Amino acid sequence: MPRVEVVPALPVLGPDDVLAVPVGARGSLPDWLTAAAQPPVDPEFLAAALADTGNGGKPGGITNVPLQSRHPRSVLAVGVGDATLPHLRSYVAVAVRRAQTLAESGARRLVLPLDTGVAPAGADEVRTAVETALLAGYRFRDTSTPHPPRLAEVLVVAAGADDPAVAAGELAGRVAAESVVWARDLVNTPSSTKDPAWLADQALGRLGAVDGVTVTVLGPDELRAGGFGGVLAVGGGSASPPRVVIATYRPHGAGPAHPVLVGKGITFDTGGISIKKNAGMREMKTDMAGAAAVLAAVDAAARLQLPGAVTAVVALCENAVSGTAYRPADVVRHVGGRTTEVRNTDAEGRLVLADVLAHARLALGATVLVDVATLTGAMRTALGARTAGLYATADGLADALLTAGGHAGEAFWRMPLSEEHVGHLRAQLDSPVADANNAPGDPGSTTAALFLQPFAGGLPWAHLDIAGPARAGRDEAEVVKGGSGFAVRTLLRWLEAGAPADLPEPVVRD
Repeated sequence: MPRVEVVPALPVLGPDDVLAVPVGARGSLPDWLTAAAQPPVDPEFLAAALADTGNGGKPGGITNVPLQSRHPRSVLAVGVGDATLPHLRSYVAVAVRRAQTLAESGARRLVLPLDTGVAPAGADEVRTAVETALLAGYRFRDTSTPHPPRLAEVLVVAAGADDPAVAAGELAGRVAAESVVWARDLVNTPSSTKDPAWLADQALGRLGAVDGVTVTVLGPDELRAGGFGGVLAVGGGSASPPRVVIATYRPHGAGPAHPVLVGKGITFDTGGISIKKNAGMREMKTDMAGAAAVLAAVDAAARLQLPGAVTAVVALCENAVSGTAYRPADVVRHVGGRTTEVRNTDAEGRLVLADVLAHARLALGATVLVDVATLTGAMRTALGARTAGLYATADGLADALLTAGGHAGEAFWRMPLSEEHVGHLRAQLDSPVADANNAPGDPGSTTAALFLQPFAGGLPWAHLDIAGPARAGRDEAEVVKGGSGFAVRTLLRWLEAGAPADLPEPVVRD
């Protein structure tokens, strides 16, 4: 990733620089360019170039103008629309990606002004820009040839850069992006490297070095002693034994609230005895994206030194095929004693989540639970590749997470979980030999949520099914092809807001 710095004014531009110019609606140019005594590029010349290329400021539109003076070497006029935060993400991402291409020909720095003809940039805009600049430039490569040259620096220019609130936004954006990058690296690492022990070591190495964080890794003996029947069953077919990682951030003076984030961490999913077809396995190195997201959210919360406690609990397993693999018709006993009849070994994510949800409630003192998982193909079918499903037992929790997702630029859609909507589906979970079965049928995402709900007990609980947006098929805004790190920024925003789980009390006026 390039180094990102926020400054209050344009620097002296040289031949290694690329200058981005935000183009507003109807091709409007910002005042810092049109009113400057010595602008870095002639506004009339740039306006003519915009007209010739049909660039009317629509988000994503770009006009690349090389300059004869080479001070800067090139101008990128990029549409910023109405300068909303989504439009700003597009502006920054398009500029960063084009500048990365120009870096292969000698560019070294992108100068990225944020102040537009709509308004000067504030803390939210700077945070968004820093996040996007770091994330849009992300690449994961493991090749025998040298990587192409990359940008060394992105200089974000905002007139209010010296405002303490803007500086706080810069820090939050930087930390959030670095944690998302860690999550992306974990998701993108091939399963030939990424077994449960490796992933547990990564969590221990990174989080264990952060002030206020304690990390515990449970191996097979501790899992047997703790009754983690789902984790042991799913991981039993692999030569790489399962792990459960518990990472707690508790700063001095933290109150009694204890949100616990639970993540599905299947390091590779063959489907087990109910084996997937080859096409269904190709992306299964990413089936631990939920675990990566919750670990990264705790990482960011601790690095920002948020005042509240938070814990991540992740179940790490490889769902493999062997003589020791669990089978259809097996009965699994979970933490807390609830039992499940296995009807499909490819519905493994809910079995491991059941254990860690129950453990969080019974042993860790959770006051609110949020689980994150690439759980069902049905959710991707329902909502597509860019939107995650959100189920919640508390309206306040659902509203707070949806608000956090809106600020983070991550899309969620609340799915029904009320009795009048789903009560008739509960019978599909019935089993003649256990408390429930793990493959109750359609609608697949909703019946999966219903399977998990008892393990949360009466606590406020939200289930985020990120099967669609956890992996991206192409670059778009700050998201790049591959593991996306989806949900990290939403969880962080929610934690920054105090992890609310209840609707605010109505204001009573005399």
